[in-house]
Amino acid sequence: MDKLQGILLKSIGGFYYVRCNGKDYECKARGSFRKRGSSPVAGDKVIISVLDEGFAAIEEILPRKNELKRPPLANVDVLIIVCSTVSPTPNYTVIDKMTAAAVNNNITPVVVVSKNDLCNGDKIASIYRNSKITVFQCSPDKKSEIEKLKNFLQGKVAAFTGNSGVGKSTLLNELFPSLDLKTGIISRKLGRGKHTTRVVELFEIDGCLVADTPGFSTVDVQCYDIIDKNRLQYCFPEFEEYLGECKFTSCSHICEKGCSILNALNEQKIENTRHQSYVTMYNEVKDIKPWQQLKE
Repeated sequence: MDKLQGILLKSIGGFYYVRCNGKDYECKARGSFRKRGSSPVAGDKVIISVLDEGFAAIEEILPRKNELKRPPLANVDVLIIVCSTVSPTPNYTVIDKMTAAAVNNNITPVVVVSKNDLCNGDKIASIYRNSKITVFQCSPDKKSEIEKLKNFLQGKVAAFTGNSGVGKSTLLNELFPSLDLKTGIISRKLGRGKHTTRVVELFEIDGCLVADTPGFSTVDVQCYDIIDKNRLQYCFPEFEEYLGECKFTSCSHICEKGCSILNALNEQKIENTRHQSYVTMYNEVKDIKPWQQLKE
């Protein structure tokens, strides 16, 4: 029996597909994972055992540097949050929850504004550039921006996510034409895309490991990491230079007098949509006790 180290690319129906030294193995997970309440996810570095007859099993999940609950991914370097200028229009709360979840997990958030050929995305892009988040504006007629994004991804593990219908699979096809991912149409009645991606899968291609993830059209806060109310302020990069300057050390940056964040907001140094998202997220978690977070 041989033991090999590899990376988990995807899981379907209780089977796990692991790449070791350029070869793919179909594996089952040992029952010990279920007993511990732990399951392998895409991006995991794992140790597998390979028997002579070809049967393979995941023996060990190596320590993770980070983990996302939705999409279920581990060891991610970059989270690409795709939003479109139209059909659907941006849901800033969704985007900001994802950027905060990324920062909280030591993942670099990147916003990609799609469909710039249908509607100018400069306003959306400026919100996130002003928030110290890297932004790319992509569309079929902006080949140079596609190349810049592809170069940015070299050597990184990157997850692509965003609201349904924003064009994640289309963007991946533009970046990596050989993927030939299925894309969906936009429902005129619902104003959102059909879910064309069914499983989280990592693709190793052109020096990158990229993940296309199932689309989602509604927000369930329980699907994201619960960020402690005291930690949340550090998950908005544009807040950083003002932290520690408030009149009160216990300032929540919601409505207090002498708040440096609110002063920056009034001076238009912080984007209004970003602060609104912060307030929404703070109010969602302010009454959650530490023991409840551990339970989640």
